[in-house]
Amino acid sequence: MRIMGNNKVALVTGAGRGIGKSIALLLAENGYDVGVNYNNSEEGARKVCKNIDEMGAKSLCLQADIGKVNEINKMFEKFFTEFGHIDLMVNNAGISKFAPLLEVEEDFWDRITSVNWKGAYFCTQRAAQNMVKNNIKGLIINISSNHKGGCWPNASVYASNKAALTKFTKNAAMELAKYNIRVNAIAPGYTDVGWDKNDEVFKAESKIPLKRFASPVEIAHAIIYLASKEAGYITGECLNIDGGALLPVVPENNLN
Repeated sequence: MRIMGNNKVALVTGAGRGIGKSIALLLAENGYDVGVNYNNSEEGARKVCKNIDEMGAKSLCLQADIGKVNEINKMFEKFFTEFGHIDLMVNNAGISKFAPLLEVEEDFWDRITSVNWKGAYFCTQRAAQNMVKNNIKGLIINISSNHKGGCWPNASVYASNKAALTKFTKNAAMELAKYNIRVNAIAPGYTDVGWDKNDEVFKAESKIPLKRFASPVEIAHAIIYLASKEAGYITGECLNIDGGALLPVVPENNLN
């Protein structure tokens, strides 16, 4: 049983399910108290918090729509009231929706961009402000996507957001380095977050060089590495975790 108050503190957005859930649980296993943000996945977030508490760490469920800055502000107020400071910010929340360029409407563009790009920006800002105030050598990790470098159908909005998030990672790393705050990104590829194995998406599995999807916990382990002292000299970087999905030069390339 860990002694409450001696752990480092992390906030993970979109942690009620999928990759965010695995990140929150693995952080708790590795000595963090964790703020678990969710928007609609309340049941999942409550289970994550319960599991964290059972590990002997401390959790806090935080409902907030990351696409709205006023809700981000309220979330951080609750977080800091409970924990006082932050050591690690993981900007995981995102919307994965796709539409043909010629059919995208403003509401679609605004909603995806507000969560995937604006939300991560202002969560980074709020976390960094607290780190600077408390003289914490903190870490911010943005969950990007291999869409930042590849072109999939109907992904003009989603992919552009992930490319912006990845570039923002570098700018933020440069600005915050003088405060000993590191900023990095992780770019997952196809990740099995509990889809039905008969889903159309699994048709891509055979075309991935490693012939499988990632598991959410594999993405989470990258967070643990980047948060370790062994990674203390890494900042402004983006780690691709996609099984080599972007390696083939053309779709017809047979790597076998």
